[in-house]
Amino acid sequence: MTCQDLQHLMHAYLDRELDLVRNLEMEGHLVSCPACARTLANYQALRSGLQSDAFYYQAPDVLEARIRSSLRQGRPRRKSYRRTALVLMAVAASTILVWFALGWMVARQGLAENLLVREVVAGHMRSLMANHLTDVTSSDQHTVKPWFQGQVDFSPPVKDLSKEGFTLVGGRLDYLDDRSVAALVYKRREHFINLFIWPSSLDATKGPTALSRQGYHLIHGTEGGLTYWAVSDLNDKELEDFVELIRN
Repeated sequence: MTCQDLQHLMHAYLDRELDLVRNLEMEGHLVSCPACARTLANYQALRSGLQSDAFYYQAPDVLEARIRSSLRQGRPRRKSYRRTALVLMAVAASTILVWFALGWMVARQGLAENLLVREVVAGHMRSLMANHLTDVTSSDQHTVKPWFQGQVDFSPPVKDLSKEGFTLVGGRLDYLDDRSVAALVYKRREHFINLFIWPSSLDATKGPTALSRQGYHLIHGTEGGLTYWAVSDLNDKELEDFVELIRN
């Protein structure tokens, strides 16, 4: 089974609609293909998120009060009453629909970012546990940067920050946000920093934004048409200094 075959059957697999043979083929491929396994994990997280209370919106009490107040204002002729009731129902339905749409957009954006945060932290932890920090190991930026040619469809900025105390270790390919990304590895004393970089869909500069997950500090943003995520167990102040050096 190829990765393309698995993508076509992913939803059927999640809904348990496949026969035994196909199901075993899927599971066999998932064991041997980390990229497809991550895609499955993302779908499963998305399904769990969609079942949460964040996607259900209760109409505010003020809306009910307004409708009841309007209904109490006199009793017009039967046809007029029916017309008024229909109008009020339409207004109420429209209001609820707008609130639901706004809630859905906010929740969807938050869910997508949370999934990406998990991917970034998992990528950092995986590189440390699997002893696979780099595909190209060198402290020379002129060795690391050319290595990415033909590996990714963009040119990641590789800086020599050894004088500032951040030693370049090397680089590797990784997979985040449903695409191949460049991972640059730096070291500060005994702390490794993974700097993930890939093209951004936004032209404007955004961030940097700092957050913490599972004991790791993360800083992300958009600069020069590229999205960057820095993650490390280094203290937040030194990680901020590192990102500032990368951006300048």
